Amino acid sequence: MARCDELARVTATPGTIERVYLSPEHARVNRLAAEWMRELGMRTWQDAAGNQIGRIDPAFATPPPSPRAPQNRASATDSDLSADAVRIRSAAPNPETPALVLGSHLDTVLDAGRYDGIVGVLVALEVVRLLRVPTDGGSRWAVPLPFAIEVVAFSDEEGTRFGKALLGSSAVAGTWNDAWWALADADGVTLRQAFLEFGLDPARVGEAARRPDEIVAYLEAHIEQGPELDWAGEPLAVVSSIASARRFQLVVEGEARHAGGTPYDMRRDALLGASEAALAVERICAGEHHIIGTVGQFEAFPGAVNVIPGEVQFSLDLRGEFDRERDRVWDALARDLDEIMGRRGLRWRSRDVHSAPAVFCAPLLRDVVRAGIASTLPVRSDAPPEIFSRAGHDGMALGAIADVGMLFLRNPDGISHHPDEAVSAGDVAHGIRALAESVLHLAAEPR
Repeated sequence: MARCDELARVTATPGTIERVYLSPEHARVNRLAAEWMRELGMRTWQDAAGNQIGRIDPAFATPPPSPRAPQNRASATDSDLSADAVRIRSAAPNPETPALVLGSHLDTVLDAGRYDGIVGVLVALEVVRLLRVPTDGGSRWAVPLPFAIEVVAFSDEEGTRFGKALLGSSAVAGTWNDAWWALADADGVTLRQAFLEFGLDPARVGEAARRPDEIVAYLEAHIEQGPELDWAGEPLAVVSSIASARRFQLVVEGEARHAGGTPYDMRRDALLGASEAALAVERICAGEHHIIGTVGQFEAFPGAVNVIPGEVQFSLDLRGEFDRERDRVWDALARDLDEIMGRRGLRWRSRDVHSAPAVFCAPLLRDVVRAGIASTLPVRSDAPPEIFSRAGHDGMALGAIADVGMLFLRNPDGISHHPDEAVSAGDVAHGIRALAESVLHLAAEPR
């Protein structure tokens, strides 16, 4: 929790938290994360897209026990892990051994909270710490693991600077799109130029890509960005899936005319049409199950107090549990906009700026996270809760090359992307142990 506070002090805007991709603040938090990784004995590097990575290979672990002297799981009690993890296969000390990847992101939205993404990176580091046992010669794993462990601090999950989310994890997934090089920030700096100024080579971004055979799975701990766990009085949950998402930039065109001299029956007010469209988003989405629509940006032109707005530009963020339902709602919205604009004598158009399919967490990973939570919390008669994530995460990109699993931590009142974002130290402690237990349960699987 102290490290969450330390990272919160790395900001471009004093008094708020702001860290965007390829900024001096990005470089500073990467250096901090690398320092904390090295403290754990991890080999560290910053990849070609600016993600910070630490790795420990299976060779770090003690050799497997002799068949004549089977290891007693209870011998690892100094790691404070449960004794119900079953026998774990050993792995050859091969630096090319596939890795179980743990992590989240360190970038933020503007005027952010201090836990979204950050907790996931720091929980991953504490899982490595919990699984280590100090020795005279350094450290060893509490139990031999059949895979390497990597912790990744992804660099641009939010998309705050260039308007395109998941840039860092997309590079790792090998889905980088060269069209993104032309993206520009609010100051006109292109993504290509920002790469160069940060010390990265745009021609080498492909080197960040990982092959599917290099990754066992991806596991992420994250605060819930909603109130379900808080309402249920539960500290942790298994994530079932990550929302499908589409983002649009919409333009409504009317006619700019004198505010005093134009009668109502001659007005083609783009602002009124766009306002009715925004209300249609609320009306249609509120009647749907697990479909969320949000108009987050809204700007009228020419923007003079005595001129009828001739154009309005606004955003639409549309999310759903299932791609088909999300797209069906967009089609319904488009029909409504046709009716609204036709009735008002306006024109409208849209541009699809982001599209991501729903990512369903792998059944095995849901099982191991469920077992990890059950191993951590007091005995209960029912299973830990399972929640669909309405927010996007780096796992959406990683799902292209690896199975994905997630653990949610309770967020009091469910507020996120805001300075009042919160999580308790007690719930974080439960989350660290539950994720560590999940790693052990995964390691105990026969393959």
